[in-house]
Amino acid sequence: MQEGAHVPSVEESDEPKMRDVFSDVPTDTGLATDPAGVVIAELGDADPRILTLSADVGVTLAEFRSRHPERYIEMGIAETNSISVAAGLAASGFVPYVFSMSAFGVLKTAEQLRTGAAYNRLPVRLVGRLTGLAMGFFGTSHHAVEDVAVARAITGLSVVAPADAQSVISLMRATVDREGPVYIRIAEDAQPVYAEPPTYRPGELLRVREGADVTLVGHGMGVGLALRAAARLAEEGVQAEVLDAAWLKPFDAEGVVASARSTGAILTIEDHDVVGGLASMVAEAVGRAGVAAALGSIALPDERLEVGVPAQLYERYGLTVPNVAAQAKALLGR
Repeated sequence: MQEGAHVPSVEESDEPKMRDVFSDVPTDTGLATDPAGVVIAELGDADPRILTLSADVGVTLAEFRSRHPERYIEMGIAETNSISVAAGLAASGFVPYVFSMSAFGVLKTAEQLRTGAAYNRLPVRLVGRLTGLAMGFFGTSHHAVEDVAVARAITGLSVVAPADAQSVISLMRATVDREGPVYIRIAEDAQPVYAEPPTYRPGELLRVREGADVTLVGHGMGVGLALRAAARLAEEGVQAEVLDAAWLKPFDAEGVVASARSTGAILTIEDHDVVGGLASMVAEAVGRAGVAAALGSIALPDERLEVGVPAQLYERYGLTVPNVAAQAKALLGR
């Protein structure tokens, strides 16, 4: 389990705000609103093998399209075909990045990812935007809350979930030469965690904050929530260890078990269904190791979810700093 993350000071009052995710943004704010789009343009500058395919999210790739129009392919609302086309391009020596809405990316393309990309160990990268409840106002069809469960079940498919814009930079760079396909799950409006791109090792948890009383582990937006909750808990005398589970597959089971032995209590935080996501992964790891630890989870219930703007849904389902802190204390019996 890696240590030494560079963490900036953060304000606990930072709450996610709704914005128009379909609009272009100025370059100087690009990293805050569209980090994957900014980074893929830079990667394209350095590596002529890199191509991008858009499944109706072309605004994300505006900068790449401007710099490398000959390496941009608009697929429209054709997610399944985009993976098949990407697999063919990967077999021809390219490194294609397919950008899609997460609600349709993994779920609609699971067969193509499995048979076309993973079975053949091809370097296809599926970049999922609008994860979790980021498009909650469009209804259940646009909730991306089962994608991690489906993706981690595909043999040979790596899964990463950046915590913030700096994390996106690091993980996007790390995928260029990785063998086989990768699913990159981009959280929208994630609260800042890192002051600079963190150094990840594939398949290892990154320790963001040390603590001996309870472990808070999250991916995507869950890391920022955990970090801010840990600051609140510290004011009450509870020292929480915060772990960034950016690498969901391969997953650091040994790191989770070590933390369970150290603190005796683990709380997972994620904008994903409670079935098959990080909560399940941690429980599996701890259970298989035979470690006695208190386990808790803040995740989305396995039921039909409500419709509303993201901030309202995060509040309803407990994806807030106060609830993370409260659930951590409850886990400790305080």
